[in-house]
Amino acid sequence: MPAPDGSLGVAAIGYAFMGKAHSGAWRNVGAYFDVPPVHRRLLVGRDAEAVGRAAARYGWDETATDWRSVLERDDVDIVDILTPGHLHAEIAIAALEAGKHVVVEKPLANTLAEAEAMAAAAAAAEARGQHAIVNFNYRRVPAIALAKELIDEGRIGAIRHVRASYLQDWLADPSSPMSWRLRKEQAGSGALGDLGAHIVDLVLHLTGDRIESLNGGMRTFVTRRPAGESGDGALGGSGGGGPLEEVTVDDAAWASAHLWGGGVAQLEVSRFAGGRKNGLRLELYGEHGSIAFDLERLNELEYFDARGDAGRQGFTRILVTESGHPWVNAWWPDGHIIGWEHSFTHQFAQLLGDIRDGRPSTPSFAEGLAVQRVLDAIERSAAHDGAATAP
Repeated sequence: MPAPDGSLGVAAIGYAFMGKAHSGAWRNVGAYFDVPPVHRRLLVGRDAEAVGRAAARYGWDETATDWRSVLERDDVDIVDILTPGHLHAEIAIAALEAGKHVVVEKPLANTLAEAEAMAAAAAAAEARGQHAIVNFNYRRVPAIALAKELIDEGRIGAIRHVRASYLQDWLADPSSPMSWRLRKEQAGSGALGDLGAHIVDLVLHLTGDRIESLNGGMRTFVTRRPAGESGDGALGGSGGGGPLEEVTVDDAAWASAHLWGGGVAQLEVSRFAGGRKNGLRLELYGEHGSIAFDLERLNELEYFDARGDAGRQGFTRILVTESGHPWVNAWWPDGHIIGWEHSFTHQFAQLLGDIRDGRPSTPSFAEGLAVQRVLDAIERSAAHDGAATAP
């Protein structure tokens, strides 16, 4: 339960890449948004020395090496899960059953069965007044939030065609070492879950539609890599050089999908796209206009109005930095850009406000399950070289 002053205690399980991003958001959220105060109580990781260093750097009060100790703490209200995917279900369900609010990094789980169990646990917890979200933080990029507003206002009309890609190149070098992200037993999948989860969520979120059926494929370009770092620090632990190890996840995935509303969508993800560092791009084409977004130009949205004079039509570049734009008025004077890390702060501001005001929180575990069903359909289609449904 919140403290008498309304403050909420947070425990984060995991401390590396996402631990750094989440720690910064928990630190900043109260400074920029009118939300209940947050206390960063506990940072959890298997390596006591490494998690201790991280806690000191990121400003956490205490550390632990066993996530189960979090469940016994009366001063922990929110459990933030940043582990590899194979641990999401066990920790999230236990935390919900212990009465905690829960944040889980995407994708929701490694398997459809795990995601279904997590969604059921979240539904039961929500009936008790708890909140559970999956961290699809790109929904909280102001330009994407503005795109959602324009679509919901009918500015582009019925959506006919969606193109969504998320391209990176950090694995293009075959000598890059193994990590937990390349092992199916820990990560569940490769580019599909890591990058595909984001674009599937954005397609479903922006269109307000569902995927009826799809044809998908997956490919692993480098099947063996040098043994090296055994994890990115999500729970601690590392290894040295060693023999080649088998890569058991995909390097790239793609799908052509039919939406229930009549539109079509093209989805593409890769960790082998040379020159693309964090290239998430969305294009939505409707009967009255179009919208485009590129994460590498995070503060910009492109909008095309097809109803104007044909001789003067063209995409308009909207710089999403005005105080009237979503989330922006909490930060700097008009015209000043913000960055990738702000999306995490916005997500936690939304959650904390929801907890205080008793509103349902999004993206919910049910929405995370909907994404998982699409990812599962792509895997099934790739395995059987045919169409698959995403119920």
